[in-house]
Amino acid sequence: MLPSTGPSTGLAPWGLFAALLAAAGLPIYLHAPKVYAETYGIGLGALGAVLFALRLVDLVQDPALGWLSARLSARARSLAVAGAVTMMVAAMLGLFAVTPPIAPLWWFALMLTALFTAWSFLSITFYGAGVARAGSLGPTGHLRLAGWREGGALLGLCLAALAPTVLAPLTASPYAGFALGFAVLGLVAVLAMGAQWRAAPVRGPGLRAVLADAPARWLLTLAVVNSAPLAVSSTLFLFFVESRLAAPGWEGPLLILFFLAAAGAAPIWARIAARIGERRALLAGMVLSIAAFAWALTLGPGDTAAFAAICLATGAALGADMVILPAIFARRLATIAPGGAEGFGLWAFASKATLALAAVALLPLLERAGFTPGAATQPAVALTLLGLLYAGAPLILKTLAAALLLAAPLPRE
Repeated sequence: MLPSTGPSTGLAPWGLFAALLAAAGLPIYLHAPKVYAETYGIGLGALGAVLFALRLVDLVQDPALGWLSARLSARARSLAVAGAVTMMVAAMLGLFAVTPPIAPLWWFALMLTALFTAWSFLSITFYGAGVARAGSLGPTGHLRLAGWREGGALLGLCLAALAPTVLAPLTASPYAGFALGFAVLGLVAVLAMGAQWRAAPVRGPGLRAVLADAPARWLLTLAVVNSAPLAVSSTLFLFFVESRLAAPGWEGPLLILFFLAAAGAAPIWARIAARIGERRALLAGMVLSIAAFAWALTLGPGDTAAFAAICLATGAALGADMVILPAIFARRLATIAPGGAEGFGLWAFASKATLALAAVALLPLLERAGFTPGAATQPAVALTLLGLLYAGAPLILKTLAAALLLAAPLPRE
């Protein structure tokens, strides 16, 4: 599923490390709220408030982590990466494999704080290092690296989505098994990427240069708006399948279908972008996503087959988002702020902020409408709201993202 770039480029470790980061990112918003709501009886509103509060921490933390990453020596950076992966693995085990030793809501908040602090540092350092690595790969280096990196990330998402479903018949605690598997992946990824951190970091002019650049500001704004539909649909996906479609047990297979479609489409989008231009390719992906969400608005109980087709379409569209937009931003950073780490501090915050905003805005709305996770029956008004939020909100947001892309003052490709 990953693009072939020849044996000499050595890009496979980038895909593996991206898989590790992806398995600790979006899947947490899919799994953790559902697990803590059903296992410990925590209200959706309280969980959404915790997720939103953590993003307020990120508002200060992520740019600071970008500043720190840009100033580490090669040796210190390697050690910091190993330490951050250890911290992330420990937090994942604490979240899913340990019975909370304190109030479950506080334990949920503590583990997520540790997990996402480590995740932020690793993402910023990883994407920043990718700016320099892509520069050594020729004119299409950013797209080539993005193909491996985002293809690996999508495979990581597939594994993280599949693990609880596969492990459910085998163990009484499938999420604990997922956490243990994540620990193994962390060790392998750190070893594989060891040599990639040795190059001396490049210290660019920093955040001021990024924020002063009009194309960079547009790209950051576009990143927020364009990732919002995924944040909304990810937050509500499990609830939508279980309750709106009345298809309990199909959550895992449909998630896998979605992420496999994205992983399969990612290298294709990279080639399309190289041929017709990044803006037009990204716009095509957005149009596909808009059409799919419009169809999803019409679905109800029993429409599982139709929703599978929608998962294929939205997954394929996600492949365009994950490959093309980061490549455009990375190339722009290479021009205005060599080194990239501080710029990707803003990028990391933008991507996580949308997930938190979706959680804090949507979960309390469902709770007030009478929605109860795991309940056999739900109020009709809650099911109607669930459908509108899952499909209608992303439809509007994706349309806005397409308009922003058309208006963005991007440099000539």
